[in-house]
Amino acid sequence: MLAESSDIETTDTAIQTPDESDGLAGEARLIHDRLAKTEALRQRGIDPYPRSFRRTHLATAAVDLLESTEAGAVTAEEPGEPVKTEAVSVAGRIMARRGMGKASFIDLKDGSGRIQLFARRDVLGDEFEVLDLLDLGDIVGASGPVIRTRRGEPSIEVTSITVLTKAMRPLPDKWAGLQDIEARTRQRYLDLISNDQAMRNARLRPAIVAAIRSFMIGRGFVEVETPVLVPVAAGAAAKPFTTHHNSLNRDLYLRIATELPLKKLIVGGMEKVFEIGRLFRNEGIDHDHNPEFTTMESYEAYADYTDVMEMVEQLVSTVAQETTGSMVLQPVEDGGEAIDLTPPWPRLDLREEIIKRAGIDFAECDDVESLSQAMHERGIHVEAGLSWARLLDKVISTAVEPELIQPAFLVDYPVAMSPLAKRKPGGDGVVERFEGFVLGSEICNAFSELNDPVEQRARFEEQEQMRREFDDDEADRLDEDFLTAIEHGMPPAGGLGIGIDRLAMLISREQSIREIILFPQLRT
Repeated sequence: MLAESSDIETTDTAIQTPDESDGLAGEARLIHDRLAKTEALRQRGIDPYPRSFRRTHLATAAVDLLESTEAGAVTAEEPGEPVKTEAVSVAGRIMARRGMGKASFIDLKDGSGRIQLFARRDVLGDEFEVLDLLDLGDIVGASGPVIRTRRGEPSIEVTSITVLTKAMRPLPDKWAGLQDIEARTRQRYLDLISNDQAMRNARLRPAIVAAIRSFMIGRGFVEVETPVLVPVAAGAAAKPFTTHHNSLNRDLYLRIATELPLKKLIVGGMEKVFEIGRLFRNEGIDHDHNPEFTTMESYEAYADYTDVMEMVEQLVSTVAQETTGSMVLQPVEDGGEAIDLTPPWPRLDLREEIIKRAGIDFAECDDVESLSQAMHERGIHVEAGLSWARLLDKVISTAVEPELIQPAFLVDYPVAMSPLAKRKPGGDGVVERFEGFVLGSEICNAFSELNDPVEQRARFEEQEQMRREFDDDEADRLDEDFLTAIEHGMPPAGGLGIGIDRLAMLISREQSIREIILFPQLRT
């Protein structure tokens, strides 16, 4: 039988959003009403929280079944009766309800999408009365054949309905939803229920991780795991989180990088290694920084930074292709710029770019005083007490990075900014290092690894000196155990760190890291 669905949504008082004037009393009233309905279900002998439900189809699979059944009916040239599939069982959350009296239409949402339930009193009999005890947000199971209504809507013609979870609290308002980003991230579960884009992002991120893993393994890399709790927080310029191990009676740190233990594996003969893992940095929170974040770091023996550059552009473009179907990322809003990730990406000399965009030559402004003066003259804020390397980093982030919209590599950084990178032959005080940028944001950092243990020790000692001189708690730290390792001989190698959160922001075209991390840190 074909049914005519109504465009008007009707609900009873238990699923109305309370007036703002009701305040907590309104919310309490709704909860009280739902508790009463829960008790009414139990009085009918219905467990509102059964232990399981045997589902045969997801919503999208049920629709596919109807379409394939219809295609078969057309091929067989069967006239007359409307098409019905075999009986299926679906389960999900009630998102909307229309109709009263003898028929009801319910929008059911599961992990794959939505499907309409068409429930009739003459089919369900006394079971139809259970619908009066259901509210938006409840989770139910439904069984019956899939049909198409007169409006063309694929629907389950319900022959039985099972209450699976009675929700005590109402969902966000259907039209307003959760608009405030703080509320959306604090109650991510509601965001996922009511915001389809949030669900797409939640599914896109693991797809990106899977594509990265597949790409790296395809290139012969071995995935490994390294410690999260470390005695020395080294391998990056960042302030660590501190913890205490009771049994050992010693302070430890949450890792700020996986670089040094991975390079120890290179020393040990594992020539291609990578790790996808969480890092922890005791830093600020903004649209593209979160204190805990995910990276992929890799190290390849006998490679240099030019090899890594080629790998990065292939990796990013391949991941975009596999997760979105294209290497060209379209803008979310009209008038935005499409981002073309197709290799090759331009290699831009860092010194030349700073001269072009800021009018500052770091080779000439080679101390704190001269660099500070040049920054003042060009209107770039100078924070007192910063080292030369941190001042130059401010110049780059202010004048250069925002201009790098299409993918590009900045190459050849000063030694003072790169304590773990190898000097460039013939370069005047620069190392073989690059950073990748898209949409004005850094997505990766890489270099030819310094494997001279004598120079590496000197670099670490310079970092320790900066820590004392400038009270810089983010300067890299001397790790004696790592120095001992490379004193046994580390082959030349190319290393890479790529931010998975930033990459997911790029591919999804989101502008805030909080849209990508399911549970970001929030201010109280």
